[in-house]
Amino acid sequence: MMADGEHVCHRVVFLGAGRSPSILTETISLPELKPGEVLAKVRLATICSSDLHTIHGKRKADIPCALGHEGVLEVVAHNRGSESGLEVGQRITFTVVDVCHNCRRCQAGLPQKCFSFFKYGHSQITSERSLSGCYATHIVLHPGTCIFPIPDHITDKMAAPINCSLATMVNAVSSFSHRDASSQSVLLQGAGLLGVYGCALLHSLGFGRVYVSDVDGKRLSTIPLFGGTPIVAGDESACFKEDELDIVIEVCGVSGIIKSGIQLLKPGGIYVLVGLVHPDSYMNITAEAIIRKCLTIKGIHNYAPEHLEKAVAFMSKFSRKYPFEEIVGVVYPISDYETAFQKAREGSFRRVGLDPSLHL
Repeated sequence: MMADGEHVCHRVVFLGAGRSPSILTETISLPELKPGEVLAKVRLATICSSDLHTIHGKRKADIPCALGHEGVLEVVAHNRGSESGLEVGQRITFTVVDVCHNCRRCQAGLPQKCFSFFKYGHSQITSERSLSGCYATHIVLHPGTCIFPIPDHITDKMAAPINCSLATMVNAVSSFSHRDASSQSVLLQGAGLLGVYGCALLHSLGFGRVYVSDVDGKRLSTIPLFGGTPIVAGDESACFKEDELDIVIEVCGVSGIIKSGIQLLKPGGIYVLVGLVHPDSYMNITAEAIIRKCLTIKGIHNYAPEHLEKAVAFMSKFSRKYPFEEIVGVVYPISDYETAFQKAREGSFRRVGLDPSLHL
């Protein structure tokens, strides 16, 4: 069943915010696969902001919890049959949510809100789901998880964040019409990874004016490389007239910027909220401000399998046009997870990587 004589897994386990220790590493035996399951090596994992929210108690987690949901994998073994097309040694990405595909929400195009969903990297470790996080040498993907192959020319650094940030931004950009894109103006509020991916997606789709605002000058300095125009957050009023923008996309997680975004939108404009996925997200705005401008407000959380498939296709097509390889700024062995988490908190890089092949 197992390849290369490997019968054990090394993993990082979260025990709860405020506990001492709050995180530990351990070694367990690899499980036998049930029908529909896939055993994969984690080639490279990246640290998402939601992981940091969990570690610091800003996001509730049932403990003990397997951390990490962004990653590029390599198939070790599977129990999906030959019709699946999966092959041992194949590099893959996967949907971060395992779903039933049959309930009302799945059928309505919201599988990420499935009544029986399971989210990798955010869920409690149980005997049935003992390997469900990417901060480990191995992970087991379950039957409702959609899997897509990674083309050879996409590097591991390019591939690791595809199944979170890029697929989410594909969903966000797909939520409004691209008709007359060349004449439309869009502002992305935030130059983190969501902002960078959104900028490249919009630029590739031919949107005429794509702006990105942020308080971090270092992040803003790279925005032109992804097809956007950088703006220092707080200076929007000097750059735009009121009622000038067609679309505003929030990707920074800061609720205080919503009021200015509404002011900048044209009547009939669209506001897409993506980054405010945390409790500190109260928005001090009036319904009147929305009603009088006839605005559309959309919330985007995660994505459907079709968005991940499109994300892989986008990365495959534009992997050399935009500097995606540089997004993962530094990679640490999984044994040095404490340093990796600290670097991710500092925000010097859009993503920090963990290499589980360099385990304990």
